[in-house]
Amino acid sequence: MYCNNKLLIGKNKEEFCILTNMANRHGLITGASGSGKTITLKVMAESFSDAGVPVFLSDVKGDLAGMPISGTTNEKLNSRIQNLELENFTFKSFPTHFWDVYGEYGHPIRTTIFNIGPSLLSRMLGLTEAQEGVLTIVFKIAQDNNWELIDLKDLRLILQYVGDNRSSYTLEYGNVSIQSIGTIQRSLLVLEEQGGDYFFGEPSIHIKDFIRFNQNDGRGYINILHAVKLFQKPNLYATFLLWLLNDLYKELPEVGDLEKPKIVFFFDEAHLLFEEMPDYMIKQVIQVVKLIRSKGIGLYFISQSPKDIPDEVLSQLGNRVQHALRAYTPAEQKVIKAAASSFRVNPNFDTEEAIQSLGTGEALVSFLNEKGEPNIVDKVTILPPQSKMGTIEEEIRKDIINKSLFKGKYEEKIDNISAYEILKEKIENQKKEEEQALQEKEKQKLEKKSSTKKKKSKAEKAADKVTNSAMNTLGRKIGNSIFKGLFK
Repeated sequence: MYCNNKLLIGKNKEEFCILTNMANRHGLITGASGSGKTITLKVMAESFSDAGVPVFLSDVKGDLAGMPISGTTNEKLNSRIQNLELENFTFKSFPTHFWDVYGEYGHPIRTTIFNIGPSLLSRMLGLTEAQEGVLTIVFKIAQDNNWELIDLKDLRLILQYVGDNRSSYTLEYGNVSIQSIGTIQRSLLVLEEQGGDYFFGEPSIHIKDFIRFNQNDGRGYINILHAVKLFQKPNLYATFLLWLLNDLYKELPEVGDLEKPKIVFFFDEAHLLFEEMPDYMIKQVIQVVKLIRSKGIGLYFISQSPKDIPDEVLSQLGNRVQHALRAYTPAEQKVIKAAASSFRVNPNFDTEEAIQSLGTGEALVSFLNEKGEPNIVDKVTILPPQSKMGTIEEEIRKDIINKSLFKGKYEEKIDNISAYEILKEKIENQKKEEEQALQEKEKQKLEKKSSTKKKKSKAEKAADKVTNSAMNTLGRKIGNSIFKGLFK
């Protein structure tokens, strides 16, 4: 709930707010399944929208879609509102855009093969370091020849072309293993079966389309990525979010510290971002997280445990909400201890015990103060959302999509001339040249054979002439001898 230029997230006897000018110092929402993380995310997103800050969030369970519909009261909500003494609380709807990589429950989101780059694509395909090296060479060859890599068919054909002509590239670009080419091709087939071909193509999404405001009241649009299907492919989901983070960093200009962020991104199931991530890529993500706040962007990670996030990323997350965790094993006890140690100690309670005793909707919070310092941890009750809880009817969703200013902008996939068309023509011309060369060789062979026959024929005629001449001479000699013998 947005009030007095602050984002009111939770209360006890006091109010606990995220300051808008500290919102781009990033944040973290953690807790066990069912402890209330989704509600906290929803309350934060609504508050940012009311503050005039656009939001992008992934909806992996389909229960965040109620944003564009006003919430309704019930006994439980009424009790919470009264207990929290929320005098200005009202149920209301929020300006919303729906997105979906598969284009089924929102506007399609696409990017090009070239834009995602060899590093992220290698992670998406599960390639080894050596195979990533080959893929990097292929990207470089495409770039040097102005062969645009737009979709999967572009990449498949250039892999085939480079593999067939690898000897001509080895000296300039390095060794291209035919085994690596084969592995990458097989991985692309798997990716295509998982729906990866929906993600690659044109028109590609423009990041700035996520930064939109309601013309009537200036509230920021909440961009909801319907990720129920995408989340079933964890590697594709994680790579998509990493691409989004990277593209944000590249596209948006430096703006320094602002009174409020230009946009806030929520990364749900954040542990997937960092699972099996190579060290060099983790370093890149750390660098982006550190520097992206100067571009007016706030990043909020949602996961079960702070241990899911690399320490160097964790140290950059200033605004924190910790929901309940349970400790049934020694490993889980270590997780709780680590979570407790990340907060400034409150002398009024034991943080470890508090984390285990929190009820649904309760949390430990620590937000940054005016000086950018984390406040002492405190136990609060999270506010109820103002919009509808849960999902919405498909007719309502379709109506919102059809009335969106993006309707028709991304729906139709465009197949422009790219590497596929150029290389297809090149390969066909190469085949024609090879066929012509083969035909020419056969022609020359036949001509040589014919010439040999002619020469042989001439030689035989000459031999026959000599033979005939010799035979005639011999015949004459024999005849003369016989004739002379008769008249002796």
